[in-house]
Amino acid sequence: MNRSPKDGRAGHGATKLRIPRTLVVTNDLPPRVGGVQQYVWNVLTNLPATDVAVLAPNWPGWRDHDAAAKFPIHRWPGSFLWPTEDLQRLIRSLVREHDAEVVLFGHGYPLPLAGPALARRGIPYVVLTHGAEVWLARTPAVSSSMRRAFRQAAAVTAVSHWTARALRDLVPANGSMPVLHPGVDAERFSPAVDGSPVRERYGLGEGKVILCVSRLVPRKGQDVLIAAMPLIRSLVPGATLLIVGDGPYRGRLEAAAAGAPERSIMFAGEVDWADLATYYAAADVFAMPCRSRWGGLEVEGFGIVYLEAAAAGKAAVAGRSGGAHEAIVDEGTGILVEGREPKAVGLAVAGLLGDAPRLARMGAAGRARVEEGFTWRKRTRRLSEILREAVT
Repeated sequence: MNRSPKDGRAGHGATKLRIPRTLVVTNDLPPRVGGVQQYVWNVLTNLPATDVAVLAPNWPGWRDHDAAAKFPIHRWPGSFLWPTEDLQRLIRSLVREHDAEVVLFGHGYPLPLAGPALARRGIPYVVLTHGAEVWLARTPAVSSSMRRAFRQAAAVTAVSHWTARALRDLVPANGSMPVLHPGVDAERFSPAVDGSPVRERYGLGEGKVILCVSRLVPRKGQDVLIAAMPLIRSLVPGATLLIVGDGPYRGRLEAAAAGAPERSIMFAGEVDWADLATYYAAADVFAMPCRSRWGGLEVEGFGIVYLEAAAAGKAAVAGRSGGAHEAIVDEGTGILVEGREPKAVGLAVAGLLGDAPRLARMGAAGRARVEEGFTWRKRTRRLSEILREAVT
C-alpha cells in the first residue's frame, strides 16, 4: 500500500495560514510507507511552503519524491534519525540556515530527546504523537526519557483523546497537550470517484466488495476478516474481501485465505497513492477490525483509513482499540465491533451489505462528518495555532 502522495502539492490550500518559520525533524516521511508518514506529509503539504524546511532520513526513492516538494527537504545519510551529537549539530545548523523559530518533531520518540538542548538555546519545540508512543510510555526506561523531553516541549499533540489520556502523565499538569486528529483529502477521496477500473481489474463484477486498507500486521485484523468470510458468504453470496497493503503478516494471511471459499479473498498488495481512492470507490463497505494486543501495549491510535472510507461515502466496520472509536460514529457512520471475534465482525459486515438504505445513510453521514471537521486544511489550521503559541 503505497501511501506516499507524489503530486507535489506542497503548500496547497495553505496560503492563508500564518506560521512561524518551522524546521520539521522526522523519521516518518514519504517515500517511506505508513500511516504516520501520511499524517506528517499531509500536515506539511498544507502548511505555507515558504515557512517550512524538513530533515528526514534517507529512504529508497527519496530523490524523485523530494523533487516534487515545494519546500526544502534535507536527507540524513542513514535510514533512521537518532538524537546523537552529530544530528543535534545538524539540527542547530539547519535552524540557523532557515532562520527557524520553532522545531516540530514528527513522532514522540526518539527524536524529541534532542529537544531539551534546543530549549536551553531558546529554540522552542513541538512534538506530534500518534499511537506507538502509548506502549513506549509503558516501558520504564523509555518512559523516563520521554517524560524529560515532553516536559520541556512547548506543546505535545495527541492523535486522539484516547492517546491524550494515555500519555497525559508525561506532560506537566499545566502543560499543553492539544488533540490533533488526522484529516483526509476530501477532494481525492470522494463519492464521485469511479471505482469501475478496480472492479474490472479483479473481476469483481457486480458482487458486493469488502475493502480493507492497512499494513499487514496482526493488530489490524485482516486475519479475523478472513476467518469471517465463510459466514459473510453464507449471508451475502458472492461477496469478496479485497485486502490492500503489505507487511510481515502477509504470508500467514495468504495461508489462512487458502481455505476460504474460492475467489472470496483477494490480495492487491501495495497500491500507489494516486490509485488508492479508486479502491475505496470500488467497495461497498470498508472494514478494519483492529484489536489491542500485548495487554493493551499495542493499540490503534486513531485510524486514518476510516476517514478515507468516510470521505469516499463508505460505511466502516471498526474494532474497539485505542482511539479507533473516535474515527467513526458507532451506528452513525459505521459499526464498532470486538475486533478479535470473527462472528461479530462477520455479522456486522453482512448486516451492512444486506441493508442498502442503512449502508447509504451511514456513507452519507461519514462524508458529511469529514467535510465538517476532518479535512487536512482544518487540522493544519489548528497546528498553525499551536506553532504560533509555541513561539509567543
